[in-house]
Amino acid sequence: MTVPVDLGAALSRFSDPWQPRTIAVLNDYDVRVAKTLGEFTWHSHPDTDELFLVVKGSLTIRMEAGDVTLGPGQLYVVPRGVRHQPVSSEGAEIVLIEPSVTVNTGDSPGALTAERRVL
Repeated sequence: MTVPVDLGAALSRFSDPWQPRTIAVLNDYDVRVAKTLGEFTWHSHPDTDELFLVVKGSLTIRMEAGDVTLGPGQLYVVPRGVRHQPVSSEGAEIVLIEPSVTVNTGDSPGALTAERRVL
């Protein structure tokens, strides 16, 4: 990569919710952007933590121990193995940082499972 990544420009290149796009790679980790709307599937990632950073909108991460609601500029790390469900009734634009091999639906594959896409 020889030029800076513009998050707004990357997010403007697609509209489908829950379909993350890789915008940079750091060691063996992807920096991904995604749009959210409605409820995602309950899932966990048994082998890795997952970082959520809200760029625009609001995102709630439901967990059995309690919900965490994030607004623009806020981030939260879901610890490995913790079941969670991202939810955004109004929609949000987010950044995710996770290992490149991580599947978005973790241990609960289904209709929302997305293949790795690089912008």
